[in-house]
Amino acid sequence: MLKTRPQSATKQDGPAKGGLSCYITPGGIAAMRDELNALLRDERPKIVEIVSWAAGNGDRSENGDYQYGKRRLREIDRRIRFLTKRIDNAVIVDPAAQPQRDRVFFGATVTYVTERDAERTVTILGVDEADMAAGQVSLISPVARALMRAGVGDEVRLVTPRGEEMIEVLAISYPSAS
Repeated sequence: MLKTRPQSATKQDGPAKGGLSCYITPGGIAAMRDELNALLRDERPKIVEIVSWAAGNGDRSENGDYQYGKRRLREIDRRIRFLTKRIDNAVIVDPAAQPQRDRVFFGATVTYVTERDAERTVTILGVDEADMAAGQVSLISPVARALMRAGVGDEVRLVTPRGEEMIEVLAISYPSAS
């Protein structure tokens, strides 16, 4: 049986709408919109032109330009559908507007220390923005879930596939409101 959203659900419903995976920062939604616009305005029209030219060259079954172009168009269209759906379902949260800055919430940059005295700094962002190499973790990652609502000096249990570990929050910061 299909589950449907109640008719009263609107853009402002927040987490009930799509869960925590829909949260995104203003910068993250702008990057997604830029990618979508680039695909729609630049890349897709170029590939359509190549496919049209290749289709006019005769036998399509042996035409590499045509076959590659059609495959690339399917990839672009799939990405466009994905981005459109993610943008439509996005819940934009500005971390700079966070009133409770002494606790860890979405958009916080947190410095913590592990049991092995390894100090790490992570920024908690949306699923579509996370980049572990840049120290940005997803809101639904184990470390983000462990740190949520913690304050400076709190020790929290981090559960990972390697086992449990206690981590201590050293610092919490948010972007400044501009």
